[in-house]
Parts: sequence; C-alpha cells; structure tokens
Amino acid sequence: MSLSRRLHVVQSKEESKFMDTALKIAFATTDMEYVNQHFGSARSFAVYAVDMENSELMEAAQFGELAQDGNEDKLSVKIQLLDGCAAVYCQAIGASAVNQLIGKGIQPVKVHEGSKIKDLITDLQNELKAGPSSWLAKAINRQKAPDPSRFDQMESEGWDE
Repeated sequence: MSLSRRLHVVQSKEESKFMDTALKIAFATTDMEYVNQHFGSARSFAVYAVDMENSELMEAAQFGELAQDGNEDKLSVKIQLLDGCAAVYCQAIGASAVNQLIGKGIQPVKVHEGSKIKDLITDLQNELKAGPSSWLAKAINRQKAPDPSRFDQMESEGWDE
C-alpha cells in the first residue's frame, strides 16, 4: 500500500515559529470535519499543529481503500506518515497498531462516532491549559530540547565522571 495524495500547507515565518513549538496531532478522517475512520483502514489523515491558543492544518494525506484486517503492511506507511505526531485520534484501532504507534512515541486516542475534529482540538487545548495528562506531558517533554543547565545541576550535586 502506498500514499496516494499528500498536501503540505506552507507557512509564513511567523507560522513556522508556532509549528516549532506546537504538538503535531493526527485525525483519521474522510471529510476533514469528523474523526470517522478505523486506524488500520483509514483512507486519510489530517495533521494539525496545536498549542494552548492556536491550531493550524499542517497536512492532509490520502491512501487507497483497505480492509480493517489482514494487511499488516498498511500500518507501516501510515505510521511513517505520522512520524513526529504526539497522538492520532481514530474511532477504533487494533492491538498491533497500538503497539507500533506507542513504540514510535505516538499516543492512539479512540473517540466516539460523531466526534468533531474542531471539538477534539478545543478539548486538547483546554487540557494543555489545565495541566496535561500523563501521555500529553510525555509528548510535550519529548518535544523539548534537553536543558543545557542539567550538567550544572549534576556538578552542584557532586556528580563526577
């Protein structure tokens, strides 16, 4: 299976700075409005950059149509597309896909039928403001560069090579 179409949204320099600090979040969707796909058989994904205040569409990708079971190769292309995402929202997901996503640091999130992408982004932003859950805190920490003062702290504690 291969990617059939992929759209990258080009950002200005100001938007590019936002993209550097925002979390990448993917949604399994056919209509860019609702999460309405099973991960394994998803025909398309919308990937957004999300922070506490803003969200921007980064890209949309489409795949060929596939059955939910029986074709493990379909997962590798999708997981590769989601590289760098903190989470992927979908209606359902199999155990093999869950294991592979978690292995890549991507949190699968199952949602109910009829879940609007706009509302899920708002919920995620509210969670960021209120204090992130454990998976979200891990995603934020993965995105941060190592603190350069960590060695100073080690030295002050008497740590020696």
